[in-house]
Amino acid sequence: GRNGKTVTLVKGLVLSDDDLKSLAKQLKQVCGTGGTFKDGVIEIQGEHREKIAEFLKQIGYKVKIAGG
Repeated sequence: GRNGKTVTLVKGLVLSDDDLKSLAKQLKQVCGTGGTFKDGVIEIQGEHREKIAEFLKQIGYKVKIAGG
């Protein structure tokens, strides 16, 4: 579905759709790239696991990096 492009997925967050959209916007700004939110999963274009994990820890989430 992504034509072989790398994306970083953020999933498993218990937030409302509006809050997830807001978080997706923040993550896109942190990573300086595009992305989307659909079906409860945030997709950020490119390989940004470490950057996203660090940001989520700063705002109070427990983070588990999977895959790769």
